[in-house]
Amino acid sequence: MALDFSGQNLRGRNFKGRQDLAGANFSYADIRGANFTNANLTGANFSHAKAGLQRRWVIGLVLVSFLLSALSGFFSAFNGYLVSLIFSSSIGNQIVGWVALIILIAFYFIKIRQGFTAGVVAVAFAFAGVVAVAFAFAGVVAFLGAVAGAEGIAVIFSGAVAVAGAVAFAFAFAVAFAGAAAVTFAGAAAVTGTFAVAGAAAFTFAGAGVVAYTGAAAFTFAGVAAFTFAAAGTLLSIYIAWQAMKGNEKHSLIRNLAIAFAATGGTSFRGADLTNADFTQARLKSTDFRNTILIYSCWHQAKMLDRVRPGLTYLKNPQVRQLLVTGQGQDTKFDRENLRGINLQKANLADASFIGADLSEANLQDADLSRAKLKQTQLDATDLTGATLTGAFIEDWGITRETKLHGVRCEYVFMRLPTKEDPDPLRKPDNKQEVFADGDFADFIQPIFDTLDLYHNQGVDPRAVAIAFKNLAENHPEAQLEIVAMEKRGDDKILLRAKTAVGSDKSQLSAEYFDDYNQLKALSQTQQLLLVEKDNYISDLKNMITTALQQPKFYTQGDTNVSDISGINIQGSSNVSGIAGGGSVANLGTISGNVSIALNQLPDATDVDKPGIKELLTQLQEAISQSSDLPETDKADALIQIQALAEAGQNPQESTKQKTAKNAITMLKGIFSGLPAIATLVESTNKLLPAIAKLFTLG
Repeated sequence: MALDFSGQNLRGRNFKGRQDLAGANFSYADIRGANFTNANLTGANFSHAKAGLQRRWVIGLVLVSFLLSALSGFFSAFNGYLVSLIFSSSIGNQIVGWVALIILIAFYFIKIRQGFTAGVVAVAFAFAGVVAVAFAFAGVVAFLGAVAGAEGIAVIFSGAVAVAGAVAFAFAFAVAFAGAAAVTFAGAAAVTGTFAVAGAAAFTFAGAGVVAYTGAAAFTFAGVAAFTFAAAGTLLSIYIAWQAMKGNEKHSLIRNLAIAFAATGGTSFRGADLTNADFTQARLKSTDFRNTILIYSCWHQAKMLDRVRPGLTYLKNPQVRQLLVTGQGQDTKFDRENLRGINLQKANLADASFIGADLSEANLQDADLSRAKLKQTQLDATDLTGATLTGAFIEDWGITRETKLHGVRCEYVFMRLPTKEDPDPLRKPDNKQEVFADGDFADFIQPIFDTLDLYHNQGVDPRAVAIAFKNLAENHPEAQLEIVAMEKRGDDKILLRAKTAVGSDKSQLSAEYFDDYNQLKALSQTQQLLLVEKDNYISDLKNMITTALQQPKFYTQGDTNVSDISGINIQGSSNVSGIAGGGSVANLGTISGNVSIALNQLPDATDVDKPGIKELLTQLQEAISQSSDLPETDKADALIQIQALAEAGQNPQESTKQKTAKNAITMLKGIFSGLPAIATLVESTNKLLPAIAKLFTLG
């Protein structure tokens, strides 16, 4: 029997590692500060629960915030004092003041435009340049000092003071900014923001006044400068805090640090199993969800989900959090996101884009996916029961036998993404006046699960194909093999699709077929003729294959109702496609999805004008996927090399990774070598491959 903690005061309780909490009821409970680390909370009910910090932790964070405020105020004032040295009578002090002013202005500008990290990097380079110039200047005045005596020594001393002052400034500014940002954020995350910001401002202005009075009393302008720049530092910190809390990606580092700080001592679900857990209208501020299992978890109308510590779960994405809370994701981009196991039941996802996203094991029951872009979307074991797919773009989507399609509402779909030239590409049903009746869409998709796909890519021998297939059918009558379609792929490549009985081992059938086919292909024409003499079935099948090779697309046999589903790729062990000459052709949609996931793990380029490994490989992936000159098997091979480059790109300077990258680039050049020189893909690769090689320092 499930435990019932509904409405109880569970503040600070320790449930760490408990395995008896499956299905437990924590609705309306106060779980602030409770520890559920590594607990089994499958199906637990946390609706209307109150998570977060206990009061004593809030008080502690407020005290820490005030201490940081004081430190921030002091260093902000000290920065103002350094700028005030511009008005000093000492040449060395004036140099320090001007250096401080220039770097402060540069930092403020870059920080606001590009974020904290970019600002720090810019200051580091600027400071290095200042130090280099200062030492060069010191060397010059040293020579002059040798000639001018005491006066030269004084100048040298002034130069040394300038360098020392610049060093002090860099340290003071870094500490001041970090302190102010941490205080503002920590205060905001812990609902003590008003006091924290007020404290920071008070300490800053007070410190500025003291410094201006004691260190620059003789300079009216110096005092004003000290106060002005100290105030500017505080206002900048407040602005950054505000932007970060709004979800500005430029300040994500500060936001993450602040939330981690504010979650210290809060409710912890770290490492817990929250499969099917219900957080409807729960208050979740300052809660730790790192490394948790969140399959089918419900977040409808959850409060302060943006203040949790998400780790690497799907909760880290602001758009995903908004979708989970509101159920509204219409016309939103979720491309290449890892949304495995997410609960989007009854969500409005019309016109949303899930290109390359992983929605495996997700709950999409009764979701509205009208006109959604599902290109290369992974949907293994996804529950689409009752979902609406009318107008969806399902190019290379990765459904499996475990994908639930019962009751799907769909009038028509498109097998390719739209373009300006073709806004309705490969519509199914083909007749735009027709629509799928109830249940027809599942019937339209289902045949491919029950077919054996025999793909030939090394110069098709129609007679050998006919003999090998006849032998396979005779050796395995239980498989009930029946050819239902033949599809031409390239000039001399063909896909032979045969219907099989439920439960047939397609992997074994494929292997046996190609062993026989390759042996037959090696025989002479005379030997083959001896095998097919007076066999009308083989003769007819040979003629059909020859005809199929001369057709632009595919050929169907008999009255079997099989739609052109060449744009759909199915993954899973039950669907094995053999390749004549050895190996098997991997599922293109699955490979593309894996490539997208690997690319998503690479860091974004710091400079938008200079694409990094992630951006270049993404461009190359898109060029390969969209190419009409490259056969699908070659696309699959090329995408495998892109995945290898993406994995190597995580440590591009490591020798083993560079070797992997070099081999992958060589393989790509070989794959593209047969394309016409005017092909769009060739033009793209001629630009992208050298740039990628350069990032791996391969020359």
